[in-house]
Amino acid sequence: MSPSPMTDRPAPAASPTTSTRAHRPSRRWRRFRTRLRVWRLRMHAHPVLSWTWRGVVATVGLFFVLAGVVMCVTPGPGAAAIVLGLAVLATEFAWAKHLLRRARHWAHAAKEKAKDRAVRSHPDSRLARLLGARPSAGTGERPRRRFSLRRCARSLG
Repeated sequence: MSPSPMTDRPAPAASPTTSTRAHRPSRRWRRFRTRLRVWRLRMHAHPVLSWTWRGVVATVGLFFVLAGVVMCVTPGPGAAAIVLGLAVLATEFAWAKHLLRRARHWAHAAKEKAKDRAVRSHPDSRLARLLGARPSAGTGERPRRRFSLRRCARSLG
């Protein structure tokens, strides 16, 4: 093996384990996240920078939440903007993290309710197949299946 141009260490050989690395974050991304975490810890240790950062996060998060509220009555992705604003706020505020958790629970309950309603109204409807619910043949019971994008694409196409 020839040495790598950046170091004196030999270049790594192509191995069969390189295909299994696809699910792990790259070394560069892990370093970036570590540096970002250290930067936030240092910033939160400084009293002025900590309040400044929290103010910036609050301003950006509230902007997205208010834009989402406006988009609820005008054309646009209102719910997505509200959730994005809560996600930004949840990075610094515990109350926003709690609201985001409740919103996630509410969305899951709404999905289940829509799935049950779609199956009850018409078991072979496209919406029922889109949500991943298909009635069992002959038994009259509805199986509980998780939502799958792959299954959704197959049922639409």
